[in-house]
Amino acid sequence: MSSFAIAGARIFDGETWLGDRTLIVENGKVAGIEPRGRHAPTLPVREAGGAMIVPGFIDLQVNGGGGVMFDGDCGVDGLRKICNAHAKFGTTGLLPTLITDTRESTAASVVAGLEAARLKVPGFLGLHLEGPHLSIARKGAHDLALIRSMEDKDLSALIEARKKLPALMVTLAPENVTIDQVRALVRGGVKVSLGHTDTNCRTALSYVEAGTSLVTHLFNAMSPLAHREPGLVGAALESDRLWVGIIADGIHVDPVAIGVALRAKNGPARIFAVTDAMSTIGTDMRSFTLNGRTIKREEGRLTLEDGTLAGADIDMISTVVYLHREVGLPLDEALRMVSLYPAEAIGLDHAKGRLALGKDADFVMLNEDLGVISTWIGGEIVHVSA
Repeated sequence: MSSFAIAGARIFDGETWLGDRTLIVENGKVAGIEPRGRHAPTLPVREAGGAMIVPGFIDLQVNGGGGVMFDGDCGVDGLRKICNAHAKFGTTGLLPTLITDTRESTAASVVAGLEAARLKVPGFLGLHLEGPHLSIARKGAHDLALIRSMEDKDLSALIEARKKLPALMVTLAPENVTIDQVRALVRGGVKVSLGHTDTNCRTALSYVEAGTSLVTHLFNAMSPLAHREPGLVGAALESDRLWVGIIADGIHVDPVAIGVALRAKNGPARIFAVTDAMSTIGTDMRSFTLNGRTIKREEGRLTLEDGTLAGADIDMISTVVYLHREVGLPLDEALRMVSLYPAEAIGLDHAKGRLALGKDADFVMLNEDLGVISTWIGGEIVHVSA
């Protein structure tokens, strides 16, 4: 891997903004952020021209992109296409997310993920299995016929897969998974997320005690916050141990609700942004198929024929723009929601989520209008805007 410096940039390192700085990259890692002229004179220098350099975006819920859905037919080549499609929008790391599917398709999808991990596909961070152990009452666009309880062989397969994956996140519902099964998953290194569930707040918090550490797409497909029964929404905001994903596209959650949730959330665990993106990202597709059902793409929405939302049609840089301009977050906090917080949520913050000494040189160069100029993974450029 090469070593180089990028000079004349406004750099957000994940904590603070640094003006007119030089980012130094050596062998795929951040070797320093210095004032101009402080780097070794032998290093090749690229000029940033005042552009912003920010930590690469991390998306923990990506169902597809570039015309490809993550399923049993995807294969490692499909995963590579998904990662490449999202890199155009600043995403340097993602969890391909499998929506509830058959046993055979799930097994094939895990095999593809294991191969992507072995080949170190740029941008691949592991897998997110969203189902099939969900609540029928809150199934959303998931196929009713494929939802089922977790069995011992499901549990064993997940723990075995985690051994060879950088990260494995599983979305499940208490209705179909026991507390003892959650404890076993957590002991095996699996990140457990509650979602697509009608569970009450007390039950949700008992699953947190068992090791659950995340919540999938806040407000959507879950028991709501009510004054006598706070539901999963209440548990997500109350618990300081639950990292909480949210879809910030102006369709899945109103900006007022996003703001309220952000102000209400107890830390240190935080709310982070996900895209829940489908195969449409980076394409002009007008429809696609999910479990044999047609999903329509119209005016930023992806829906089944009955109008049920089926994933989202948004990318990560658009999410940053929405959080900053529509929700009203300071740009630095919007950037943390797509970089530092998701890295922390799945335990990869030792290497990703910030631009600091020794961390992976995953970063995005942005212009004044928050457009992506280029995307870098491990110090290698993977996308340049035309």
